[in-house]
Amino acid sequence: MITSNDLKNLLKVEWQNELLNEFKESYFNGIIETINRTNENKILCPELKDIFNALNYVSLSNIKVIIIGQDPYHGKAQANGLAFAVNSNTSTPPSLRNIIQEVESDIGEKFSIEKNLISWANQGILLLNSTLTVEEGKANSHANTGWSLFTDQILRIISNKKDNLIFMLWGKNASKKEYLIDSEKHLILKSVHPSPLSAYKGFFGCKHFSRANKYLKKNNLDEINWTS
Repeated sequence: MITSNDLKNLLKVEWQNELLNEFKESYFNGIIETINRTNENKILCPELKDIFNALNYVSLSNIKVIIIGQDPYHGKAQANGLAFAVNSNTSTPPSLRNIIQEVESDIGEKFSIEKNLISWANQGILLLNSTLTVEEGKANSHANTGWSLFTDQILRIISNKKDNLIFMLWGKNASKKEYLIDSEKHLILKSVHPSPLSAYKGFFGCKHFSRANKYLKKNNLDEINWTS
């Protein structure tokens, strides 16, 4: 059985300090109970050690772009803790295929990085799901556990403490987070979700990736290498 303290210690110290009070909130007990219950006789996605990968790859000091997802992939061994990414030894999900297609069309280069998207994270892209865990085979199974309150606070901290960031909100669930972001000092890019059900209704052709780089360049920040 894990405790709130066990989970906190999976985070790097910088984020532990930023989120210290959240681990003490009553809602976090629901997260702990759900994880323990899942671990008893089900399979947790991603693995426990990877739950906070999105934060552990990106420090508050080097963050540039935030892409908000819904919850981790629930297929066997898919999720790696980064929104829209999958472990390299698994098949590429449709949403990620569509993201890759839009990147290639927008940037005009072949996408050649690993589909675990660690290359993006290492450049300061926070790939943050609203819900950080799920039960294998059951999409949205942890959606009402309190994770959204936790990730809302992450977005508040980032918006308040940083300037000139780019927030990519894809789909209705991500767009609901817009109120947490100070639009006076950050760029907010919105479109439909990249899933096959909606990608052709506005995600394809949104050019979020080139628009992000133009914004970074305008603010004298290093551009993102989206493709290699």
